[in-house]
Amino acid sequence: MTTIVKQTTKLIAGMIFMYGIYVIVHGHLTPGGGFAGGVIMAGSFILLILAYGSDFLKLLKEESGTTMYENLAMIVVLFLAVSGLLIGTHVFFLNWIPKGTVGHLVSAGILPLYNIFVGIEVAASIVTIFLALIIFKEEVSK
Repeated sequence: MTTIVKQTTKLIAGMIFMYGIYVIVHGHLTPGGGFAGGVIMAGSFILLILAYGSDFLKLLKEESGTTMYENLAMIVVLFLAVSGLLIGTHVFFLNWIPKGTVGHLVSAGILPLYNIFVGIEVAASIVTIFLALIIFKEEVSK
């Protein structure tokens, strides 16, 4: 790719990534949330990989970095779901954080935390799938 494409991709990928974060953080107030924001964030990484080739992020025929983020995010979501049981209320997926004022950014208790970690998990999963497809294509073409 040319220098123009690479520099433009850097700029656009940063804006796409920030928009994904916006969708995740405001997911309890507007349409969107963890899944939609995670897909948008993954799109920014995929755009960078397409512009810079598979050497971007120093890909070494494995996607272990993204699977680590995926696994950690799933563990945190599971811990948040079980946290209601651990507090002693015997309720799975309990919203135990104070809910705040309706309509404000901090107004949904534990739901924004779910959105954040689901977004990380979805972004890592989609990037992992994309990297697996790139690796498969490179191995088949040899």
